[in-house]
Amino acid sequence: MRLRFDVFFSIAQTPDASGHTPDENDMFSNFFEQVELADELGFGVGWVAQAHLSTEVQKSNSKPVVPHFPGEVGLCTDFFQVAREMFSRTSNIEVGSAVMSILASGGPIAQAERVGSFLALHGLEPDESRRLHIGFSAGRFEFMARPYGIVPRDVVEEAAWPALRGQVFAEASEIFLRLLNGEVVSSEMIRPTVLTRDNFRSDEDWGRVQGAAMSVQEFDSPPDSIEFARRYEFEEIKTIPQEWRRGLLNLVLGSHDPSLQMEVNKFLPVQVFNLSITPPHVIEETHDRFSQHYHSDGGPWQRSMMPRTVMVFVNDEDGLTSEQQDEAAMVEARAALSTYWNALEGTIDPLKIDRATDNAVIGNVESVSKQILERFHPEDRLMCWFDFFNHDSERVMRNMTAFMTKVAPRVNGGL
Repeated sequence: MRLRFDVFFSIAQTPDASGHTPDENDMFSNFFEQVELADELGFGVGWVAQAHLSTEVQKSNSKPVVPHFPGEVGLCTDFFQVAREMFSRTSNIEVGSAVMSILASGGPIAQAERVGSFLALHGLEPDESRRLHIGFSAGRFEFMARPYGIVPRDVVEEAAWPALRGQVFAEASEIFLRLLNGEVVSSEMIRPTVLTRDNFRSDEDWGRVQGAAMSVQEFDSPPDSIEFARRYEFEEIKTIPQEWRRGLLNLVLGSHDPSLQMEVNKFLPVQVFNLSITPPHVIEETHDRFSQHYHSDGGPWQRSMMPRTVMVFVNDEDGLTSEQQDEAAMVEARAALSTYWNALEGTIDPLKIDRATDNAVIGNVESVSKQILERFHPEDRLMCWFDFFNHDSERVMRNMTAFMTKVAPRVNGGL
């Protein structure tokens, strides 16, 4: 049994704790030199955050999602071009999206076609074995999907939107997966969207949807269920190329919805992401669920199939004692987390910062090693985040090196 280590790249063009924001060229230059180092150090998968459209500009929208976020939440807007460059610069590391929205960029049909096209080219060399990991979701920020028509279409959808948007993603997921499976698909073959009280957090929320439905349709009494028109309407289609090597694709769902986690595994093996802030009991429930419902074509479920995000604040800087490294790492962590919460909410909440530091690993090499051994199962896969609000690429790379050359051997060999 051994912990596995991946690396997460955010490419977030935002001010760090010192207030510094690099230009786009510097951001990409830093990113690729870190990718090349990650390959040399032996990280398993390089996961890249994907974003769409300007976070800065959305602040002027009528309904801004993150009104206080300075700069851009991420510069990877075309994962496949970035992935091609990552593969060309490296020899061993695999590449993943964390995560790609299948509601944006043309929707699930266009995204399925891009996956197939990429892997048709990636797999041309018969000895190519490195996989493309497609983490997919509805997208973290709703404004990124709105220009693609993912908005309420009438008063009933407006009332139901918080629950309905998740069902739009479920519909899109089925289309996406069945096309990746090489099927001929039409919208008539896709699950209908029906909402009931179970889809809503409160009787009041469900009552508003019932009321909206009764205002536009003839119901003798409040309906027990409401069916919504499909979001995607199309006749039979099949994506091309068709003969790409599906063994080079690994799919990972970015959703905590238990029913959706089971539903997507009816079509293909689909793994799942989990954040470091997820409560332990939810993590274990998820493993139990996937051990029963993971698609049989993927083999037996393994804990390493659920990458877990962890922010790493390791300090192995020269000239400091172990105690000073611990103290410096905590200062760095709190500064970065303060900047993060301020960006998301506009106010610094000390309680949230304290809670977040509890879900990161912070300190010198020995301290970080002990924290990982205490908090994680020996068969877990950690998605290590080193560039969290840190644009000092030389320091980021020193941290990556310290982690893989000193922390990882201690963790997998025992302290």
